[in-house]
Amino acid sequence: MSARRIVVWCPDWPVVAAARAAELEPLVPAAVFAANRVVACSATARESGVRRGMRRREAQGRCPELVVCDHDPSRDVRLFEPVVTAVEELVPGVEVVRPGLVAVPARGPARYFGGEEVAAEKLVDEIDAQTGVECRIGVADGLFAAILAARHARHVEPGGSREFLAPLPIEEVEQLADRLGQKQAAQQPELVDLLRRLGIRTLGEFAGLGRADVATRFGPAALLAHRAAAGQEERPVKRRRPPPELVVTEELDPPVDRVDRAAFVAKALADELHAKLGDLGLACTRLGISARTGNGEELHRIWRCAEPLTPAATADRVRWQLDGWLNGRNRKGRPTAGLDELSLRPEEVVGAGGLQLDLLSAATGEAAARAGRAFARVQGMLGPESVLTGVLGGGRDPRDQVRFVPWGDERRAGLPAEPPWPGRIPAPSPTVVPGAPWPARVLDESGESVWITGRMGLSAAPHRVEVGGGRSRAVAGWAGPWPVTERWWVDLLAGGSGQTAPESHAPPRALVRLQVVLVQDEAGSADEDSGEVALLLVHERGDWWVQGTYR
Repeated sequence: MSARRIVVWCPDWPVVAAARAAELEPLVPAAVFAANRVVACSATARESGVRRGMRRREAQGRCPELVVCDHDPSRDVRLFEPVVTAVEELVPGVEVVRPGLVAVPARGPARYFGGEEVAAEKLVDEIDAQTGVECRIGVADGLFAAILAARHARHVEPGGSREFLAPLPIEEVEQLADRLGQKQAAQQPELVDLLRRLGIRTLGEFAGLGRADVATRFGPAALLAHRAAAGQEERPVKRRRPPPELVVTEELDPPVDRVDRAAFVAKALADELHAKLGDLGLACTRLGISARTGNGEELHRIWRCAEPLTPAATADRVRWQLDGWLNGRNRKGRPTAGLDELSLRPEEVVGAGGLQLDLLSAATGEAAARAGRAFARVQGMLGPESVLTGVLGGGRDPRDQVRFVPWGDERRAGLPAEPPWPGRIPAPSPTVVPGAPWPARVLDESGESVWITGRMGLSAAPHRVEVGGGRSRAVAGWAGPWPVTERWWVDLLAGGSGQTAPESHAPPRALVRLQVVLVQDEAGSADEDSGEVALLLVHERGDWWVQGTYR
């Protein structure tokens, strides 16, 4: 069973922090923007139609009095530190998931205060008394379920997380975006859209899918979401206790009381920590940040991450936490002297192979830059054409819609991808498009070849299809034909050269497409591909070819 957790969630924290920093009135509509899109907005802004992800111009069009604020993670952490301190005064073991969201173990507080619900009420009262911040509390098995319980202000009984999650809409998996690297987080809306098109509307329906099917069809980010939707921990419990020698410490002489100076030291510590982790084949998923002041005060905070931290991500979190300690408005936790010692401790590590970062992961610019340098070295040894990048473009033929350009060249498509493209294959596109079309034969019920008539129709209904000289398969359904006449002027210029066709057949350069669904015969051999498969066939110059397959 997943561990019980109490989650404290402060709604719309980025905009709450921005409003507090700018000393805005509570009812003033405001929104925080990053890359010209809404990251968070206030309740009054939402009432005017502003939504997360909306472009700035559209948001201001819907709410002309909207106050625009820039996204500032350091500000969010700095102003959230008093909330974390208020929680920590009642409950030990606080973990910062992100600014605006903290999690604590539920077992200890429940025993001390006489129940989980009583502990939740104590936390709400303490946060309100010390900071005046509105928050919601959720209790459930597993972090994901507890986060959603906090969003709905629910107390989920032990063992009831899966039942609590089951009726929630599939869009809730986007709440995992804060637990992922940026690339996988960007894939969550695409995953939600795909699941909805497949008819999966709730978390319960998603959790009912087979784990192997999810892993092979949707990828690692979807597998994490699948475990969370089932009320399980995001990762199986295979965690290791970090060796003591992984702690890295730096003495600061003279003591540091400025964030920029402390952040410079944090960068060196982060590099040293990750060098040690790399030597042992480990990755850090829970980072402990500790500091000691000149007056002997001890400061400690734990940051939880789903993806393994990189050196740059570690340095960012240390800088944010130092900003919260040194420049925050926390009347109780702010140090009374400069920091004379800073240390980093990996509170939880996993095998680095189990959480391998994508080669082109956008979690930081470091991975992309490293991949770019490797590609450039390959091009230096083998030539510019040795590393190519696919660029989507326009065209009627599926093969024309992808153009390969050398790595580093401008990735501009040669043809516009947007319509009009008369004769283009409608969505969905073929799953596999062979570099060279495969030869095929289309047979009618009597075993004769099907050909295209002069009126661009089929000579007979397709009954069987044979691909590449192999065993033929029965046709379960077909659609078409759809003629595409291109380069017709070539035939006019070649008039009298013998390139004409009988009236009962299509012109030589006429291209006709046909979609067929094939099924495996009962007499088919056991080693053949079973089940249904759909093909995109083209008829050109008297022959049939397979231009793509649908799976």
